[in-house]
Amino acid sequence: MARHFDATKPQFDEVLTRFLAEDRGGGDDVFGVVKAILDDVHKRGGVAVADHTAKFDGLQIDPSTLESDNVSLHALAADCPADLRAAIDFAHDRIAAYHGAQRPADHRFTDDAGIELGWRWTALDSVGVYVPGGRASYPSSVLMNIVPARIAGVERIVMVAPAPNGELSPAVAYAALKAGVDEFYPIGGAQAVGALAFGAGALKPVDKIVGPGNAYVAEAKRQVFGRVGIDTIAGPSEILVIADASANPEWVAADLLSQAEHDPSSQSILITVDEAVGKAVDKAVENQLKTLATGERARESWVSHGAIILVRDRLQAADVANRIAPEHLELCIEDPDGLLPLIRHAGAVFLGHHTPEALGDYVTGSNHVLPTSRAARFSSGLGLYDFLKRMSVQRAGPHGLGVLAPAALRLAEAERLPAHARSVSIRTNRGRSDGH
Repeated sequence: MARHFDATKPQFDEVLTRFLAEDRGGGDDVFGVVKAILDDVHKRGGVAVADHTAKFDGLQIDPSTLESDNVSLHALAADCPADLRAAIDFAHDRIAAYHGAQRPADHRFTDDAGIELGWRWTALDSVGVYVPGGRASYPSSVLMNIVPARIAGVERIVMVAPAPNGELSPAVAYAALKAGVDEFYPIGGAQAVGALAFGAGALKPVDKIVGPGNAYVAEAKRQVFGRVGIDTIAGPSEILVIADASANPEWVAADLLSQAEHDPSSQSILITVDEAVGKAVDKAVENQLKTLATGERARESWVSHGAIILVRDRLQAADVANRIAPEHLELCIEDPDGLLPLIRHAGAVFLGHHTPEALGDYVTGSNHVLPTSRAARFSSGLGLYDFLKRMSVQRAGPHGLGVLAPAALRLAEAERLPAHARSVSIRTNRGRSDGH
C-alpha cells in the first residue's frame, strides 16, 4: 500500500518536502567506473570499445568498424511481425506530423535606429541516439529520438544499441530503418557514449547524444557533456494523476501502475479532493497488482515511492502538482481545461478520462522523452528544438552605427576593453583610431 498524505494538515509542506527528497536512484555510485571506461575509450578508441563490448555484452565486434557479423538491422527487421510493423508505421507518421508542426520560422526586422536584426534556425550536423538493447527494448524510444532529428534536418544520425550475445529486438531494428538511421553500431553502456563523444574506429564523433539508458549511460552522458551536447540526465519514470469523483478508480489505478511497472524506482502519485476516491483507487491498485505480469516490481515501486494525497480543493491540487513537477500529469477530472491554466510544471499533460499516459508513450505524436526528478520546473521534453540551433543575425548601416556607437564606446571604456572601443570608433569620427 502506498503512503497517504493529507495536504490540509499544518505539517504537510514539510512532509511533502521530505517525500520529494527521498532517493530513488536505486544504484551504487558509478562515477569512477564510468570515468575509467570513458578514459579507456578516449585513449584506445575502437579496441577499448570492442574489449568492453565483449566483456559486458558477450559480443565480438571489429575494433575498426565496430560492427558484428551477427547483428544486421535489415536481417532483424525482416523478423518484425506485420501487425507490429503497421503499428510502428502508424506511430512514426503521427510523431513526424507532431514534430513537423513545431518547426520555428526564421525572422528579420528593422528597428527604429535602422538596425536590421533577426535570427535563423539551423540543424545540428550529427546526432548520436542511444537505444536500450537486448530483448526488452523499445521501438517507441527509437522513433521518439530519431524522428525529430530527421524532421529537423540533421544530416547524420547514428544509433547505438547493445546487442547482448547478438540479440536485438526486430521491432527496434525495423523502427530504426523506418526512422532513417544513417549508421548503426551494436554497442552499449558507457563505452558507447564514449565512442559517440570521442570517436572510435569507424565511428566519427557526433555533436549531441540523446536517448535513455541505465545509470552507467546516464553518468557517461553527464561526464561527456560540454564536449558534446546531451538531451537530459533521465531519472526513474513518474506519473501524477489528479482525480475527482468523476474518475473511474479502475482506470486511474491502471494508469498509476503503467509507470510503476517500469522499475522499482518509478513513482506514481494520486492527488484527489475526495477521500473516497483515494480509498477506491488504492483498493483497485491492490487488486490489479495480483494479476499484473510485472506486478513484483510495480508493487515495490508503489509501496516504496507511491503516494495518495488528499487536498482541500482544485487550487491546492494544482499547487501540489506544481511542487512535484512530474514527468507525466493526468487530469482525470470533470473539467481538465479549467485546471490546465494553473499547471506550470509538468513534462506532459493528459486531459480527461480517455487520455491515458500510455497513449503519449506511443501514438499521440507528442514526445515521450520528458524531464524527470522535478526537472520539469526548468526544462521541457525532447522536441524539434533539441536538434536545432538559433543563430542571431544583425546588420548596421552608417546611420545605425552612429546611433549605437556612443553607448557601445562608453560600455567598452567601463569594461576596460580598448580594442572593443577601437573597433567601433575606427568606423566613426568619434575618438582616435589608436585608442587615445
